[in-house]
Amino acid sequence: MGSFSIWHWLIVLLVVVLIFGTKKLRNIGADLGGAVKGFKDGVKAGDDKSAETKTEIPPSTGHTIDGEARKETTKS
Repeated sequence: MGSFSIWHWLIVLLVVVLIFGTKKLRNIGADLGGAVKGFKDGVKAGDDKSAETKTEIPPSTGHTIDGEARKETTKS
């Protein structure tokens, strides 16, 4: 009852093809593939930008800024 055989999946595939049609499924697949490719390119571009910013900071500018954080309170 928990697992499906190959015949179950073939029937589901047939129903999906009958409902949506092959052209619409092909377009959905192409759109999904383009989205995945765009995501990978975006991640790769983000890695390139972070590597560039790391190399722009010279190692000799190691200044420490001392500060204190306080919670702002309002008086009503």
